[in-house]
Amino acid sequence: MRPFGVDGGGDAAAADKAARTPSEGAAEPDHDAVLAQIFFPELAEWLPVLRRLAVPLQAAIEATLHARREGCDLQSALLALGATTRSDLLHAIAAELGLGVVETVDPDKIIVRREHSITLLRGRNGQIPIKMIGKDGDVVFLITPERLRPTAMRTMIATRPTLARHLRLVDAQVLRAAVLAHARPLLARRARLGLFERFPEFSARVVANAWQGLLVGALLALLPVGLLLARDDLLSAAHFLATLFFFSCVSLRFAAVASIRSPKPTAGVAMPEGEKPVYSVLVALYREAAVVPDLVAALERLAWPRDRLDIKLVCEAGDTGTLAVIGALDLPPHFEVVVVPRGGPKTKPKALDYALQIAGGEFVALYDAEDDPHPMQLVEAWQRFRDAGPDLAAVQAPLEISNRGNGLIARMFAFEYAALFRGLLPWLSNRGLILPLGGTSNHFRREALEAVGAWDPFNVTEDADLGIRLKRLGYRTEIISCPTHEPAPTRFKVWLPQRTRWFKGWAQTWLVHMRNPARLARELGFKSFLIAQVLFAGMLASALLHPLLLATFAYFSITLLFSRSIGTFGTTLLAVDVVNVVCGYLSFLLLGWQTLSRRERWGFWKIVLFTPLYWVMLSLAGWRAVWQLWRKPHHWEKTPHEPVRGAAGSSRPHQPIFSGTPALRR
Repeated sequence: MRPFGVDGGGDAAAADKAARTPSEGAAEPDHDAVLAQIFFPELAEWLPVLRRLAVPLQAAIEATLHARREGCDLQSALLALGATTRSDLLHAIAAELGLGVVETVDPDKIIVRREHSITLLRGRNGQIPIKMIGKDGDVVFLITPERLRPTAMRTMIATRPTLARHLRLVDAQVLRAAVLAHARPLLARRARLGLFERFPEFSARVVANAWQGLLVGALLALLPVGLLLARDDLLSAAHFLATLFFFSCVSLRFAAVASIRSPKPTAGVAMPEGEKPVYSVLVALYREAAVVPDLVAALERLAWPRDRLDIKLVCEAGDTGTLAVIGALDLPPHFEVVVVPRGGPKTKPKALDYALQIAGGEFVALYDAEDDPHPMQLVEAWQRFRDAGPDLAAVQAPLEISNRGNGLIARMFAFEYAALFRGLLPWLSNRGLILPLGGTSNHFRREALEAVGAWDPFNVTEDADLGIRLKRLGYRTEIISCPTHEPAPTRFKVWLPQRTRWFKGWAQTWLVHMRNPARLARELGFKSFLIAQVLFAGMLASALLHPLLLATFAYFSITLLFSRSIGTFGTTLLAVDVVNVVCGYLSFLLLGWQTLSRRERWGFWKIVLFTPLYWVMLSLAGWRAVWQLWRKPHHWEKTPHEPVRGAAGSSRPHQPIFSGTPALRR
């Protein structure tokens, strides 16, 4: 049946008919009511409020259609379309229901426990009344227009006439700000100390425990003694360790190379039918004013029902530049700006822990400021969670570099990411081994995330640490296919602090989880235990020892060049160094090569030539990380980001590295 009995059915026809309805004399209200009751029943009960606001019928119908399309209530739709203001809507509803209005809420006058405040902030039902001490000392109940039904409210007031004297309407944003201010001290404390108080053995608040500190101190004390009294023995030991670490990393890379297969065609990802859970998206921002507009546009492309989407832009209290840019944007109602109060440590994981407490999603996604995720990424992640058991705690989306052609550093970064997200991580995931997360584009089952204590605010690579902790406590992590594009650093002064932070975080993570090696091996399983040693201790140690191998190689080569004998000891060290360096470079290059498409292999010779210098850069970052681990272990070195635009001015990635991703339906 076609609504209104005119050509062109559906809601559009209803809107046309309504717009053409004559409005003459006193009969118009009745006609509007009948029209709304027949074609837009959700609009009928709001007609008295709309007349108070002088909202035209056509605008009201457009708002109703918008509410249907976006899955929101009529109040939100009216505000989104600019048909009224928050203040006018609030006062019109109050006048229609005969209720008082509260313009401002003093957080100190709210009668609610701080723990309950956090529960209220996390919930999405705005009709839970909150007690407040009024100006005359009486207790009043605050309610908001969110999801309010005028008919039901009139019935309740009629059956309980004394209740109306104690009910007050308040703007939802005003009330939420007051409740948030009331809960802020508890939120900040939990964000900083939550993990330490629940699982002190998993917290990086203490860098090293007693036996680790004693061991490091003993090694530092014996090093100068060894150089003076047993230099050759010390060099032999150092080369033995270097060989051990290098070949453990080489073996892991070659194992991943052997398992790489051409990608098989897979079914496209499509939005499934039925009710969807609430999905929270957290983005920690600090000094990101330049990329905020592109970020908001990228997040708006995510395919998920808007009434089930909860996006938190998490900013530091002192970051006035980023907050000013966000404030100038007209953010949709499913966005919220969360301001993290001042206090150390000023790290990304602490900001995420703060925001998680007031996020309302059953599932949680994490992005960085510069990210541009595939629109269907939330859908694919949710489908994976839905089809798996509750032990699947997290899925990792692949990261793809969008500016790989902008210099050698960006090219090497893209090469590393291809090897990691197309080669190594799939190899680990397919075997059920420990999976270090990538810092962004992580998707979590919220229940599991909270069960393991969420992120460690004192660890500067909270992603890697969380990957180990999930595995230790019995959860699984997997990978999905919908990628996230992000730009790589293009300048050494930007690349170095970022890589230093990564190395420092890996060292923190290794020290934390190796406080009891026997327990770690028991909880991870022997294979994952070995992988953890390679990924965290092995990679860092290889970077630190690489200059020693190069220096020894250079010394003995120059000695031979001048026709001087280097003896059996020197010959042995030279051979060991050559094997270590050659195998290290070869495994690194081969793993990356195997993961590149034919188009991406163009210019591979540049990567080959730049690899030795790049490894020296890694060594510099590694030694800088060791220094920082001693001097300022919890300091977070910020990586600045700039918008990356294509030729046409779009912020969409113009040179994606992963050309082999199967086409996904949007």
